[in-house]
Amino acid sequence: MSQCLARLWRYAMVLSRKPDVADDLVQSTCVRALERCAQVVDRAGADRWFFSILHSIWVNELRAQHVRQGQGFVDVSETDAPADAFSFEDRHWHTQVMQRVNALPEAQRNAVFLVYVEGFTYQEAAMTLSVPIGTIMSRLAAARLSLAKDTGTGAQPQQGEKK
Repeated sequence: MSQCLARLWRYAMVLSRKPDVADDLVQSTCVRALERCAQVVDRAGADRWFFSILHSIWVNELRAQHVRQGQGFVDVSETDAPADAFSFEDRHWHTQVMQRVNALPEAQRNAVFLVYVEGFTYQEAAMTLSVPIGTIMSRLAAARLSLAKDTGTGAQPQQGEKK
């Protein structure tokens, strides 16, 4: 269970970008999950159920507070940084990747996190975010293009851009 809590907190940080808000989101998720534990049919998919609850709570809070604008950036050191055993170059690379991912629009950042970090299938990510699977595929494609463009690794210029 503690591993699941760490993953939920990491996702809450991706959503909120604030440690105290992430703590509150995880706590609210646990409370709601306990209240509705009878709804769990597939124990193997319980982790996806937790992620779905957390995302739902986040969206509901955003709607209630109207605070989509003005969120601060997560300090890269607050995310799961590589262990000290990694070289300086690896830590530096990790920091650069996290900065680029954090700069993505929220919808793309969420899709990238669920699929590439948490290992959800496209279908699982779509169910978690309550969007069609094509939306996940589109968000991931746009995120990959943006990240490749940032690194200068062969991304094609957009219409109207100069090569």
